[in-house]
Amino acid sequence: MKSIVWVLAIVVLAFSIYWFKFRTVNGVESSKTAPLKSGKNSLIFNSGIDTLMTAYFDLKTAFVEADSIMAKTAAQKFSIVARGIKLDELKKDSAGIAESAVMQLNDIKSNTESLIKQPNLKEMRQDFRMVSESIYPFLKTIHYSGPTLYWQNCPMAFGEGKEAAWISNTAEIVNPYLGKKDPEFRASMLHCGETKDSIVAR
Repeated sequence: MKSIVWVLAIVVLAFSIYWFKFRTVNGVESSKTAPLKSGKNSLIFNSGIDTLMTAYFDLKTAFVEADSIMAKTAAQKFSIVARGIKLDELKKDSAGIAESAVMQLNDIKSNTESLIKQPNLKEMRQDFRMVSESIYPFLKTIHYSGPTLYWQNCPMAFGEGKEAAWISNTAEIVNPYLGKKDPEFRASMLHCGETKDSIVAR
């Protein structure tokens, strides 16, 4: 009798696991297994992201030119734009999207503030690397919907084996870490690097 009770208990347990974790309703996956979903972002939101990326590309250009004053000015502008980005509308999407975007945007802002305080171009470029490392997943998280962007990488940005990446709005490699006026390579390494990924509108 006890064995029958145990068998029934196991059957009930197995059915419960199936019902709550794996079942589909009318061919649609259960919410517990469905991927995160995002709706279309508003025109105002997308315009804000476009402005952010324009400011980012101005910052990248300053590093290509190896101009620390230009970089500080661009970073201040970028910081103002980043602080103005509102993520409230992402809360309508699946749980996790808004929270991830908030953390990534906070990293972007804090690294930009650090960049502005740095005393020289080399240290500023280190913070630019961190800004780039945060903005890349941020664009993926919010389901970026602007022109195609390129995630590019230089394997020797800070010396042999010390890589760094950046985002570009063109497929051409124009390296912001070695730039046009590198003290060792001059402009010979301006096009050093490769495209690792594309960020395509979704």
